Amino acid sequence: MPARRLELSVALSLEAFRLQAALDLPLEGVTALFGPSGGGKSSLLRVIAGLERQGRGKVSYDGTPWADSDARFFQPAHRRPVGLVFQDARLFEHLDVAGNLRFAERRSRRNGTAITWNEVIDAMDLEPLLSRRVTGLSGGERQRVALARTLLTRPKLLLLDEPLSALDQGRKADILPYLGEAPRRFGIPTLYVSHAVDEVVQIADRVIVMAEGQIQAVGSVAEVLERSDLQIYTGRFEAGSMLEAQVTGQNEDFRLTELSLAGQQVNMPMVSFLEVGDPVRLRIRARDVALATHRPEGLSIRNILEGQVVEVSLEAETAFAEILIDLGGQRLRARITRASAKDLELEAGRQVFALVKSATFDRRAISRRN
Repeated sequence: MPARRLELSVALSLEAFRLQAALDLPLEGVTALFGPSGGGKSSLLRVIAGLERQGRGKVSYDGTPWADSDARFFQPAHRRPVGLVFQDARLFEHLDVAGNLRFAERRSRRNGTAITWNEVIDAMDLEPLLSRRVTGLSGGERQRVALARTLLTRPKLLLLDEPLSALDQGRKADILPYLGEAPRRFGIPTLYVSHAVDEVVQIADRVIVMAEGQIQAVGSVAEVLERSDLQIYTGRFEAGSMLEAQVTGQNEDFRLTELSLAGQQVNMPMVSFLEVGDPVRLRIRARDVALATHRPEGLSIRNILEGQVVEVSLEAETAFAEILIDLGGQRLRARITRASAKDLELEAGRQVFALVKSATFDRRAISRRN
């Protein structure tokens, strides 16, 4: 199926806040609207959904106009084929899980799309929950039901507004795979609002960085994370790289998952649900990478990746430098002191060895890529 296209050019003023955004891009898979709180992510989502009428400009999706203030045209939210999932699951508490889902299914029959009840129940693992009252569900279970209910409205665009913000880290880890896999399984382009890097790395294909009411950047997850000029939004302490790897084995003796990354072997603490051949994403923080100009020996660090320096950026008014390293087409970022960069004579083209501790892999941002 060809990618759907979202086109918009909007301006919205709300008290002291002003949103001004323009986009024209294909949507497929999951696109994250990422940035600091108060940056305009949710406001833009509301404009797209038709929940905000005060703005000026145009919005169209897949060639169909949804709003045009010059023409005094506005398609209300209930007429737009979008599905919304909020921070609060907003389930009907007087109904059980099945009742909530049946309500959505009845409303969607006019859409005529091919998503079936059984497919959604299976995708969200909801069979054991169908007869339960929603008041007895955990936060993660409520969000799974909310996502299933939204899918059963057969939307053409899925909008997720920080659906995990009220959950603790454990419950987030449980539901993230569902949020990432469902849009792809059902072929529904998704906009996912978040200010958490680990969520974006795990499920997104593309990132729109928003801050101060404006779009600051658009690109793949890897491209955005490696850009030093965006660290003011992505977080300097969390800055790093997103790398693709493939599982080559599970070492039961040492409880390690073995991976091939750009043709080189790396190990991480075992993630038992991964199988040989699974492609995975890894997020490696720049602060967790050390560099050497010769392959070191006699170290406890076992993940040593050979690469070539692409860029050396000295941070203004700090003691640090950012080093961008090419690993056979993938980019790894390291944050070391300026003094170390000078002593190692680092410059573009220099061969280096990147040292990454197995324990520093961000397990929250490790995902099987189906």
